[in-house]
Amino acid sequence: MPVRTSESSQRNQGRGVGLGLALVSAVAFGGSGVAAKPLIDAGLDPLHVVWLRVAGAAVVMLPLAVRHRGLLRTRPALLAGFGLLAVAGVQACYFAAISRIPVGVALLVEYLAPALVLGWVRFVQRRPVTRAAALGVVLAVGGLACVVEVWSGLSFDLLGLLLALGAACCQVGYFVLSDQGGDAGDQAPDPLGVIAYGLLVGAIVLTLVARPWGMDWSVLGGGANMNGTTVAAGYLLVWIVLVATVLAYVTGVLAVRRLSPQVAGVVACLEAVIATVLAWILLGEHLSAPQLVGGAVVLFGAFIAQSSTPAKGSDGPVTSGGGDAEKELSARGSAA
Repeated sequence: MPVRTSESSQRNQGRGVGLGLALVSAVAFGGSGVAAKPLIDAGLDPLHVVWLRVAGAAVVMLPLAVRHRGLLRTRPALLAGFGLLAVAGVQACYFAAISRIPVGVALLVEYLAPALVLGWVRFVQRRPVTRAAALGVVLAVGGLACVVEVWSGLSFDLLGLLLALGAACCQVGYFVLSDQGGDAGDQAPDPLGVIAYGLLVGAIVLTLVARPWGMDWSVLGGGANMNGTTVAAGYLLVWIVLVATVLAYVTGVLAVRRLSPQVAGVVACLEAVIATVLAWILLGEHLSAPQLVGGAVVLFGAFIAQSSTPAKGSDGPVTSGGGDAEKELSARGSAA
């Protein structure tokens, strides 16, 4: 009995740490827009901001890539998939989508990813999903619709919606790939090495797409307007690279390892709420009553999904990422 109590305590502590890391990741990711918008308003193309973000983070993480260079031999498919989907895919699809449809619509479609993760678990891994977890996802997505005020300014464009759905699918790849090898013990790939190579792959792909040689580099030497206050563009870029990318990806992947892709995905919905609150405080973009209600609903949905999830490795219906099905998925990723 004492052993079981100790194991249960360790599992609960691990979930608590994982939830904390997921929240840090959501805050870090959520702060990217607040820093990026002034740079875009100052004259930088959105895709150039994305390239600066990913390329800068890749340089920061380069020593870790060198340290974990063995991953190039043992997990090349995982590294390529993470770079193409979790880094380049999400960013490129999202920014392409908002050039054709309203930002709120694109964000809502992208954050259908948690629901898509549950679909992956249920229909691909063939594992049961608890009703409470599914309800949590529904509430989170519904609340998110209120936060972004999806009913205002709808102008549907088929290609734009497909691009936003592409961003959602790529985000699913982020959560699923982040969980690969989580139960493989000593054989699990180091998450920091995976992130480092993912950023390198993403930077290479985005270089071809963004063509940064045509960027107006002089903007980075000036200032950017943040709700009436002039902030050095260089400081904003440092925030985007170190906090909104490096810290965000590191804590996000570590959170998935301690929770599960679907729970981390629901918590990640808080990114939209956090981004809206930060925009309210720092950019003067005020929240409406429906947005406040929607934010509360997102929080409630995330709480329901997290609290109803069995500990990783348990035999209960899911939302946990452990078990033989996941090990098999990890093995498939290695062999791909």
